Amino acid sequence: MKIAKILSIAVVTAISTLTLTPAFAASKSVTLSIPTMDCEVCPITVKKALNTVKGVTSIDVEPQKKIVLVTFDDSLTNVNALTETTKNAGYPSQVVVAQ
Repeated sequence: MKIAKILSIAVVTAISTLTLTPAFAASKSVTLSIPTMDCEVCPITVKKALNTVKGVTSIDVEPQKKIVLVTFDDSLTNVNALTETTKNAGYPSQVVVAQ
């Protein structure tokens, strides 16, 4: 009787762990071209806007090349959300490279 109870508890615990644990997220990167990023404040504004997106883990702005490399957790955000965020900040962007 005790073994059956222990086994049923173990099964319930295993099932709840599997159903409550999120799937493994992949870290992805995208390079965005932002042609209108042409002043000293622009990179700061773009970086600030992208930092508000949940799941963004790093942002590398290269103002001379007018590009931004964004690394993000793909279970929390996606490329469309990133480009929409830059557009809403006044800096429309296009995907150059997605990894």
